[in-house]
Amino acid sequence: MADSVHSSAFIAPSAKIGKNVSIGPCAYIEDDVVIGDNCKIDAFASVKQYTTLGEGNHIHSYAMVGGEPQDLKFHGEKSELIIGNNNNIREFATLHRGTETGGFITKIGDNNLIMAYCHVAHDCQLGNNIVMSNNATLAGHCIVDDFAILGGLSAVHQFTRIGTHAFVGGASGITQDLPPYMLAVGNRATVHSPNIVGLRRMRASQELFSAIKQAFKLTWQSDIPRPDALDQLEAEYGHLPEIKIYIDFIRQSKRGIIANENKD
Repeated sequence: MADSVHSSAFIAPSAKIGKNVSIGPCAYIEDDVVIGDNCKIDAFASVKQYTTLGEGNHIHSYAMVGGEPQDLKFHGEKSELIIGNNNNIREFATLHRGTETGGFITKIGDNNLIMAYCHVAHDCQLGNNIVMSNNATLAGHCIVDDFAILGGLSAVHQFTRIGTHAFVGGASGITQDLPPYMLAVGNRATVHSPNIVGLRRMRASQELFSAIKQAFKLTWQSDIPRPDALDQLEAEYGHLPEIKIYIDFIRQSKRGIIANENKD
């Protein structure tokens, strides 16, 4: 069992608990749960059935991890929530398992910060080093790529994708895909600019800065048809891996990408 389990905590018989795990007062661990080494489960937190936690995760008080999907098509089938390593899941956050249409899996990567009252719905796929600020909400089947940041009170429509190093402003509604390295904000969010702060944090080269600015101009501010704009961008900057990621993201988008504030 774990190294430190409070006497009031409930741990189901089939739960598998790793080494050096701390489980606080009144925490609730259901059957068929796996908790990796060096995890910390705070007082009154719940880890529900069919949830797997990797190593070094911290589940704060009153968070509910692995709950049943809020989906009328779900009828109690076995489904999973799989969480990687070193994630920080704060108070009252809710993370739900998958459904049949999403392969019965919700998956979260490593080193993510999911702040208080956030919601990750069924079948979402989160990468690594993501920040979800307080009350940020993902509907079902969303994809969030590495290093994306979602501002507080933001809401992302189901089946929507947020690209790597993208930034969603606070209190924004995202209804279409947000490409990598871009910043979007608004009630029905529009793209305002490249994510300049994010590019500085990733120590982008001057060439990459110029390429991302050109990508923004060609995609949202020019009259060039979008396929032609992407071809032009690829011809100029296709040697940069980040630009290749950007171009592929837009070409593969199923929901279409977010409009510019002044131009669809």
